[in-house]
Amino acid sequence: MSSGNLISFRNVSVSYWQNNVGIHSIKDLVTQRRNPFQSKPILRDISFDVSRGQSMGVLGRNGSGKSTLLRTIAGLVKPQEGTITINGTFAPILAIGAGLELELNGYENMELLLSLYGKSRKDTNAVRNIVDFSELSDEVLRMPAKRYSSGMLARLAFSISIANDADILIIDEVLAVGDQGFQAKCMDKIFQIKADGKTILFVSHAPAEVLKVCDTAILLDGGKLIAQGTAKDICAQYEQLF
Repeated sequence: MSSGNLISFRNVSVSYWQNNVGIHSIKDLVTQRRNPFQSKPILRDISFDVSRGQSMGVLGRNGSGKSTLLRTIAGLVKPQEGTITINGTFAPILAIGAGLELELNGYENMELLLSLYGKSRKDTNAVRNIVDFSELSDEVLRMPAKRYSSGMLARLAFSISIANDADILIIDEVLAVGDQGFQAKCMDKIFQIKADGKTILFVSHAPAEVLKVCDTAILLDGGKLIAQGTAKDICAQYEQLF
């Protein structure tokens, strides 16, 4: 991988196992002599690079493999084929509440995730920054996260992730949740991170958001990478899929 690239995908394929259609009982398994599970391809022979400081959008219809691609980068999904090289630290914001322990309260989640990021569990400056950015009250932060609304979970997850000061920010549509004021605040922070020269991978169903955040983009369809180029060109191709 070039020294300027932080992420390199080479011929990456990912499949999930699912129940086989028509197998509902032990009798079905014995009489039909079929495997009770079948492999479902999610990503098919994907190759691309993301360079240092690049902001790349990931576009595609529902079920095209966008979220799986980001989870593969984050190490949550292991590919069956191909190689992935990551040259830097990353902060994934992959789903509402992803990475949060729902039985722990907000403060405890901060300490836990800060320690996983290699920071001190008692880093008072980091905790203060998280609290200030999230705008969650002390009463809320002392509640178990399982009692949070989706908007509260998004606030906490985003605020903790940006405290990591990682090389790569990975965002999977969590900004679609929450009030407009906080969404605008998050976008301002993303623009700041971009201006600081960090690398961003950004999944959104809104081409307008991709055009604001990203310089380049890739387009997935049916688990395949069908186009890559400037954000403007890829957004135009994405809209033609409908």
